[in-house]
Amino acid sequence: MPTLIKLADGRYGAAEDVFTTVADEDAIPEGPVILSLTRFQAEGDALLSAGRPVGVRILPDEAIEDLAYDLPRLAVVALAFPKYADGRAYSSAALLRQRLGYAGEVRAVGDVLREQASNMVRCGFDAFVPADGATADDWAAAAGRYRHVYQRAVDARAPVFEERS
Repeated sequence: MPTLIKLADGRYGAAEDVFTTVADEDAIPEGPVILSLTRFQAEGDALLSAGRPVGVRILPDEAIEDLAYDLPRLAVVALAFPKYADGRAYSSAALLRQRLGYAGEVRAVGDVLREQASNMVRCGFDAFVPADGATADDWAAAAGRYRHVYQRAVDARAPVFEERS
């Protein structure tokens, strides 16, 4: 089972993943589930109406805006990194937080490496499933590696030019 690292109260820790990621062809099990966007659009209302915790997995070529109406009812939005060099999920995370006002869990899944930690946190991710075996301590060290930032982002850290004044 992959490690789930969560950011809570400014600290990183390993957490139990209570969600089951369900493939489109599989039956939906009991308990909290993460579905593809296509499957969520077909079956999500019924699951949410039943009071179940539901998450949606968004691939890089899917529009995050398609979830705008349902965001207040979702427990998790899992943004996929199919390969390390594909950074479209960063934009989706920033859109979720800044433009769509999503306050739930934004999870990074797929080819997620600790070298990405700082940028992911800056864009609004707060849960991570690292593919490189990183622990919560590894993740915390990587996320806090740089003291200064040069531009504003979702994490609201003050840019270095503000620190100078």
